[in-house]
Amino acid sequence: MRFLPTTTLAVLVLFLAAPGAFAKEVTKIEDIERGANVTLEGEVIRILDEDEFRLQDDTGSVRVYIGWRNRVTVAVGETVTVTGFVDDDLVSYFRPEIYARQVIRADGTTITFD
Repeated sequence: MRFLPTTTLAVLVLFLAAPGAFAKEVTKIEDIERGANVTLEGEVIRILDEDEFRLQDDTGSVRVYIGWRNRVTVAVGETVTVTGFVDDDLVSYFRPEIYARQVIRADGTTITFD
C-alpha cells in the first residue's frame, strides 16, 4: 500500500477542509488607501464610461477603471468582486479610483485586464 508524503497530505487536507482559506481578504471601500492592492465586493451602481463603472458596498462607493483598451461588460445592479490597486495620484486623494486587474462575477466568471 502506498501513502502520500506528509506534506502533500497536509496540503490536501487543508484545501479540502477549508476551500475559502486561500481567498483574498476583502477591503471595505471606506478603508481603501492610496497605492494599496485591494479586493472589493459590491454592486455596480453606475456605468460611467465605456471603461469605468462605480462600485458600492455598505460603506461607500468608488470609481473602477478597467483600462482604455477594455470595455465594461458588467451591468448596473450586478454584484462583483474587483481586485486591483488604488490610484495614488493627487486627484485620487480626494476621489479615489481603483485600477482593476480582475473582475469576478457572481456566477464565478473571471474577467482579467492587462
